Amino acid sequence: MQNRYSRQQLFTPIGQSGQVSIQQKHALLIGVGALGSASAEALVRAGIGKLTLIDRDYVEWSNLQRQQLYTEQDAQEKMPKVIAAKKRLQEINTEVEINVAIMDACIETLLPLLKDVDVMVDATDNFDVRFLMNDLAQKYRVPWVYGSCVGSYGATYTIVPGKTPCLHCLLKAIPQTGMTCDTVGIISPTVQIVAAYQVAEVLKLLVGDDKALRKSYLTFDVWQNQHFEINVAKMRQADCPSCGNAPTYPYLSYENQTKLQILCGRDAVQIRPPKPIHYQFEQLAHQLRSYGEIQMNPYLLSCQADDYRIVIFQDGRVVIHGIQDIQKAKTIYYRLLG
Repeated sequence: MQNRYSRQQLFTPIGQSGQVSIQQKHALLIGVGALGSASAEALVRAGIGKLTLIDRDYVEWSNLQRQQLYTEQDAQEKMPKVIAAKKRLQEINTEVEINVAIMDACIETLLPLLKDVDVMVDATDNFDVRFLMNDLAQKYRVPWVYGSCVGSYGATYTIVPGKTPCLHCLLKAIPQTGMTCDTVGIISPTVQIVAAYQVAEVLKLLVGDDKALRKSYLTFDVWQNQHFEINVAKMRQADCPSCGNAPTYPYLSYENQTKLQILCGRDAVQIRPPKPIHYQFEQLAHQLRSYGEIQMNPYLLSCQADDYRIVIFQDGRVVIHGIQDIQKAKTIYYRLLG
């Protein structure tokens, strides 16, 4: 395996010393869906020393069109994404230390994972988590690479605490499209382009080539053949609550952490209990069998009722599919599990 990274080392900005640096670094990747799959595979093939993956979800058939780490068997078994991802990634590169966590991204779960992290990679699908990442990055001085994609449109931006405007600064000036994957869909080339830009920025950070970091907010539409870069250097706000002169880190506060949410593109509602609940799945299966067909693996239990499906994870999180009404979801939750 001594020639494994030879072509990467021949690239002058990395070289042998850069490869050594990459193999000593730790990246935290939040979300292992489309962007997360592509970025995780690229970083593992590049020889990163340690990769931590966090994702709350399991593999479904609709994922297979663009989430490159997963197979039909993973979808059939409703395998948690991080478990399936780790298995595949370890087959690609046994030298990389891969740690995984099946859980929601919140302050309680992310903070313990930040120890010795050199960079965070955004592969999530909602701005609640991104703002949380942004505040954590600013408070603990960890650079992170933002990325988003929907339809044929993608965007990415690199945030270095103390040097660049943060996400909170930018979103005062850059309008969001309002599009989601459940309204306009997504094509895989969009994913691959965003992930390629993200991974390139991560590699620059890992080898310490800060001068090469892209300073602009980049957007593109691969279908319409459009590409834009926005100069954001002057958008840093002195009064920004996340990165300004007197930061308060508002998204680290308890009241800004979502407990119930409608999931993007899933026709589903997630309920996260205030404290972890560890269910006995065998006992729970017996309790829920009268409501519908039960499917179980070591990580989750699924009950398919007539007009909805409820999925219960080991940490107590519950996703109710087939509805987008939070009040109805709460009613089902308390009826079945209350």
